[in-house]
Amino acid sequence: MPSIKKVAIIGTGVIGAGWIIRCLAHNKIVYAFDKDPKLKNSLIKEIKRTWPFVKKLFKKNKLNLKNFYYFTSLKKTLKDADFIQECATENYALKTKLMSTIGNYAKPNAIISSSSSGLLPTRIYSKCKNPQRSLIGHPFNPVYLLPAVEIVPGKKTTTKYLNQAKKFYKSISMNPIMVKKELPGYLSDRLQEALWREGLHIINEGYATTEDLDRAIEDGPGLRWSLMGTFLTFHLAGGKSGMKHMLEQFGPALKLPWTKLKAPKLTKNLSSRIISGTKNQSKGKSVSMISNIRDEYLVELQMMRKKYEKKLR
Repeated sequence: MPSIKKVAIIGTGVIGAGWIIRCLAHNKIVYAFDKDPKLKNSLIKEIKRTWPFVKKLFKKNKLNLKNFYYFTSLKKTLKDADFIQECATENYALKTKLMSTIGNYAKPNAIISSSSSGLLPTRIYSKCKNPQRSLIGHPFNPVYLLPAVEIVPGKKTTTKYLNQAKKFYKSISMNPIMVKKELPGYLSDRLQEALWREGLHIINEGYATTEDLDRAIEDGPGLRWSLMGTFLTFHLAGGKSGMKHMLEQFGPALKLPWTKLKAPKLTKNLSSRIISGTKNQSKGKSVSMISNIRDEYLVELQMMRKKYEKKLR
């Protein structure tokens, strides 16, 4: 199959906009769909805001908006697309109905991928025509900068389409993670959820603020994780014998009551502490201002990391 050039993005919220920006940066023809025609202007504004970061990371000379088309008709959006990335709200009923419609309007062999962050593909594609070409392509925000995408198959997804999806995502500078079989939450979000739940308990019981917990990751394991993740980091913790010694030394700690995986009740008091905590961390900066700082950091970090990845891998 020739390289996929025409891409439809269904939904233009934060995730949909991220896909649009990333695809435009890689010279794809993008057909975007949203019901509200007024959203087009705010979307173009976001494309222009992010472009300096995208341009620097992917070494692009200019933004070509001639490859960008905005529709309020789903049928027109899907007519010529070879790859469809759906970005609707996380809701089984909504997505199942939407996928049925997309399946009817899409070309027979067009790949249909959902940006879902945890729903099971077999269920959301249960009424979709040709479900063998359907899958999950779960990205990470900001999609236009972060390279990870989890590809999750449904029970009817075939290897042919998984391979084509993998090739497509690589063509837009992503690093696909091939999940062996579907499970709720996939991989990264299950790990993030465990950290999030433990953080809620710590705040709820008065041990730390939101800023304390963020610093505990930022200045400690987070710096290591950005290069080598959890398992290789722990492998190094075992010294010369690596993971073998690490498990022998720290394995018994797994029996200690250090964590509480069951989430605490999100009371008004706990919510208030989290909201006020993150507001204080923002120090009066708007979400847009913080997004720019984050994007600049992510570009610099990824460019620097490439040098060390070559040595490690």
